[in-house]
Amino acid sequence: MTTKMLAAALALAIAATPALAQEGPAAPPPTVKFAFSVRATLDPVVEQGDVDNGRRRFIPITGGTVSGPALSGTVLPEGGDWQVILPGGLTSIEARYFIKTTDGTVIEVTNPGVRTASPEVIEKLAKGEPVDPSSYYFRTTPRFMVEDGAYGWMRRKVFVARGIRKPDSVVIDFYTVE
Repeated sequence: MTTKMLAAALALAIAATPALAQEGPAAPPPTVKFAFSVRATLDPVVEQGDVDNGRRRFIPITGGTVSGPALSGTVLPEGGDWQVILPGGLTSIEARYFIKTTDGTVIEVTNPGVRTASPEVIEKLAKGEPVDPSSYYFRTTPRFMVEDGAYGWMRRKVFVARGIRKPDSVVIDFYTVE
């Protein structure tokens, strides 16, 4: 690159700096819209133990219900939630299961996320004890696999969800990001 070309590129970069240095987002923030809730029933936890610096666990999903303005049906049995409880109050989560809608469509759900809390709250949750949902952060970013048709829109939206862990179940509220 010649000196003249370098000087021109530097001048352009300096001229663009105020635009790049604007405070705040370039676009309005997205909103969320409630789509449906899943209430999944659970079997007792299967503890794997400490592996690779985390306490690994599997929680079998035995069934449940789906209800809301965008989706209704049931949670099919035989799914599960794979968790790793890490030091410092962080739990890595990935649930996988199927929903069967009221019209018979089967939707695969993959729902990774995190749950964070104090180590004391994490231990209560791990033991299946009741815990006030305001004492922990439980968020996920679900993905859905479904054939084109009435529910194809689920593959064309971004979702976020909030979870509440109960002693023998979990409630997940799903929202589309608009």
